[in-house]
Amino acid sequence: MPRESPSQFAPSWFSVFEGQSGHGQEQRQRALDRLWRTFMQARVFIAVVLLALQVYLLVSGTGGPDWLVLVCALHVSASLAVLLWLRPAQSSRLVRFQWLLTIGVDVLVFALLQHFQKGGFNYLPLFALPVLLASILGPLTLGLATAAAVTLYLLGEAALSAPLLSEVSTARLLQGGLTATGFFIVAVLANQLALRLAREEAVAKSSQDAARAQAQVNELIIESLSEGVLVVDPHGVVRNANPAAQTMLMGSTYPQSTRLLLSARDNWAGLAQLVQESFALGQSLESEVHIDVDELTTHRLFARTHLTSRSGRNGGLCVLFLEDLRELEAQVRTEKLASMGRMSAAVAHEIRNPLSAITQANALLDEEVQLPAQKRLTQMIGQNALRLSRIVDDILNVARAQPSQIEDNLPPIPLDDHVRLITREWVRQNQAKGKLGVHTHASQAQVRFDPEHLRRLMINLLDNALKHASGSPSSIRVITQPSGLERIRLSVWSDGAPLEASVLRHLFEPFFSSESRSSGLGLYICRELCERYGAQIAYQRTVLDQREGNEFYVLMPATGLSPRASGQSARSTPPGDSVPALTRPPGISRPGAPLSTR
Repeated sequence: MPRESPSQFAPSWFSVFEGQSGHGQEQRQRALDRLWRTFMQARVFIAVVLLALQVYLLVSGTGGPDWLVLVCALHVSASLAVLLWLRPAQSSRLVRFQWLLTIGVDVLVFALLQHFQKGGFNYLPLFALPVLLASILGPLTLGLATAAAVTLYLLGEAALSAPLLSEVSTARLLQGGLTATGFFIVAVLANQLALRLAREEAVAKSSQDAARAQAQVNELIIESLSEGVLVVDPHGVVRNANPAAQTMLMGSTYPQSTRLLLSARDNWAGLAQLVQESFALGQSLESEVHIDVDELTTHRLFARTHLTSRSGRNGGLCVLFLEDLRELEAQVRTEKLASMGRMSAAVAHEIRNPLSAITQANALLDEEVQLPAQKRLTQMIGQNALRLSRIVDDILNVARAQPSQIEDNLPPIPLDDHVRLITREWVRQNQAKGKLGVHTHASQAQVRFDPEHLRRLMINLLDNALKHASGSPSSIRVITQPSGLERIRLSVWSDGAPLEASVLRHLFEPFFSSESRSSGLGLYICRELCERYGAQIAYQRTVLDQREGNEFYVLMPATGLSPRASGQSARSTPPGDSVPALTRPPGISRPGAPLSTR
């Protein structure tokens, strides 16, 4: 029922939900509707029983006046009408009218039956229904008022039924007083019990909502963890697994609707044994395991177990934490890189002064010497000093954590000429004659790229390709070609095996490599150099000459590229060694598409 002002009524059971949010108000309304319907059904049942009783008494001739049957029939009709069409009111005026249709009608009907009864029937216990209805669905004041109304009726009926102060009158007054006292006690106890239960329900609901919210937060955190989490029972059945653990175990083929058994797969034997030992010893364990996801992907994992309490029928659970060792090593290497960057910046500052002195001394020495051999030596010193100075500048630019900008006065260079020069030097140094095929198709294109940085970019890509190539003739290809009107595409292709999914996620990160002896800086330096000059570097799996291979390609902003040159092949080396078009196997992205690497 709706609450009245504090001046009119004392707090009722639903005052517990006052001041709550919309959800609390809905909860209050549902509870009120449920109790209201229960009491109204009880009224209908009692009214039907009273009507049947009056009909029986009328037929047997042992009842009261005949019109009591009509009163009971009207009571049944009123109770049914309230049950079917009336709902807890939201207005104070409607509340008063509602109490008259329920409590008032019940008290009046029970009073008429009690007053005009004949024989040994006693209708006094029926007055408990309106008292309970008022005490539970209404405030305490309404319950006490209903008990007071019943008391006045009982005392008045006892006083009028016999001469005043006679033995019969005194006994009936005493009986009415005791009965009225019981009704008052029932009203107070029912109201307090209803209030107590409502408080307990509100607290339980609040705790349930808080627990549900906390469970959702925990689930969100666990799902977003890069660390794998598995919940395993004593039989080795995986009860739950977060996305990171699913990827570590089975990649994208993890079945979402079924539970897995750790002992069902041979490559999970290490995890199954670790869980069994944890349950057997009753303590947490840790171990390094290897999981073969497929023929190309193997995960090195660091597994830790934690046991829950053994209370309950399941006998406790084992929470298995999985960490990818490659990612941990990459994090450690990244921290080392940050430390090395700070140290390199300090060292670079210290190198600048003696390097300037060397440059100046060499310039003075070059003015004094006359022999050609001595001139060559001073030129070598000057060139290498200049190279060291540029390396120092690069280190300082990275240490300042500012993106390097292309200098406005940096002259454009012909890409194809520099590519042929760099590849000839690389073939000579790595004894890779016959393994490398160079195909230049952008002779009219020029790019704003520092020649030394271009050399470092290509050397890193070629060294990386040489590590994974088969070594057969033309197992490595370097290709240049226009990509639209504004960019040039430089690609390095090799016929190596596909890269693992775990490697692809960290391909251009520093200190991350699929080989233990590699520093993992080659591709990172390539990406940094490309970003310096506004270029993009990316990887894809492509097909060349009906052979699948790995391709690293760079999209460079072009200068001096005419529309006619962009649509034709300008030059190819050597004659007859033209490059076929790159194709891609199913599931590979379109070649040459500018991909974001970070």
